[in-house]
Amino acid sequence: MSAAQTKPTACLALADGTIFWGQGFGATGETTAELCFNTAMTGYQEIMTDPSYAGQIVTFTFPHIGNTGTNPEDDETGDPVAEGMVVKWMPTQSASWRAVSELSDWLATRGRIAIGGIDTRRLTRAIRQQGAPHAALAHNPDGVFDIEALVAKARAFSGLQGLDLAKDVTCAQSYRWDEMRWAWPEGYSRQTDAKHKVVAIDYGAKRNILRCLASAGCDVTVLPASATYDDVMSHNPDGVFLSNGPGDPAATGKYAVPMIRRLLDNTQLPIFGICLGHQMLALALGAETVKMNHGHHGANHPVKEIDTGKVEITSMNHGFAVDAQSLPEGVVETHVSLFDGSNCGIKLEGRPVFSVQQHPEASPGPQDSYYLFERFASSMS
Repeated sequence: MSAAQTKPTACLALADGTIFWGQGFGATGETTAELCFNTAMTGYQEIMTDPSYAGQIVTFTFPHIGNTGTNPEDDETGDPVAEGMVVKWMPTQSASWRAVSELSDWLATRGRIAIGGIDTRRLTRAIRQQGAPHAALAHNPDGVFDIEALVAKARAFSGLQGLDLAKDVTCAQSYRWDEMRWAWPEGYSRQTDAKHKVVAIDYGAKRNILRCLASAGCDVTVLPASATYDDVMSHNPDGVFLSNGPGDPAATGKYAVPMIRRLLDNTQLPIFGICLGHQMLALALGAETVKMNHGHHGANHPVKEIDTGKVEITSMNHGFAVDAQSLPEGVVETHVSLFDGSNCGIKLEGRPVFSVQQHPEASPGPQDSYYLFERFASSMS
């Protein structure tokens, strides 16, 4: 192989000065973000378009990324939200009957940078040991990089702590949602016999969460993250859903928590939260959240439901967690991570108000946690 073929065309610079060289694909340019790793073996397109990954570059620990291509059905939102992608092996040509475009082309047209040829095992160990680092990712086909400038940009990145990113990924205005979960052979169908009116607060909602609500019999109206108590109640809902999303929950909570507290104080409405929505509910109930060392990102996370002892294999994506030690009286821990014992669920005693940290709309188990949507629907009956 010639020197021209082996010349690096991409560079990943960490804030501590560590440099990783590789081959770039997708868009060209530079981006700066927090670096995390995801252990899922499938679903790279869903991960890149999950609004919860705003402000993050994703390292994939599984080497075969890109081999099933991309297609519009698997997008969780309109465009990729994750800032960049790090993989071990460069994507091969797609081999799936569902593929519409190649991963590299899909990233390029959406302005997202990726780097291949990286020792992702070494990188993942560094993240586990030192915490999620700040990083700058650059792709230049000419292979020319200003390393000192890249390291300086990584060091200058403010980080996710104290950052409200929900406002950047939420919807601009309210809308109705009636598309249900994918099913063979018709694909996505429409909800035509909804039994419950649900207002979903969009802190960065994944489409498949909304589909699961519709499949559980809900007529869903989605409102922006900044929705007020009066905005919510103007729809006369049977229940309120709090979605997933990115950033520091304490920052988003400055405007989201007062609205949730008014719902808790002035109504008996069922409330269900997922991921950031779980953290918003916990803050509204008087608990606290903490920044994790490297977070939970993957589709193999075992979570135990305390009441039943059942273990669910779940999908997770969060860098902050609810501090179980801060739960006030009357708020009960319902789920815990079997990886590290961190909180994964709460409920308000005597009320149909509950939330979980994991993503029950995903399919790692494949549907171990789908009962939560049915539980929410039953609480509105």
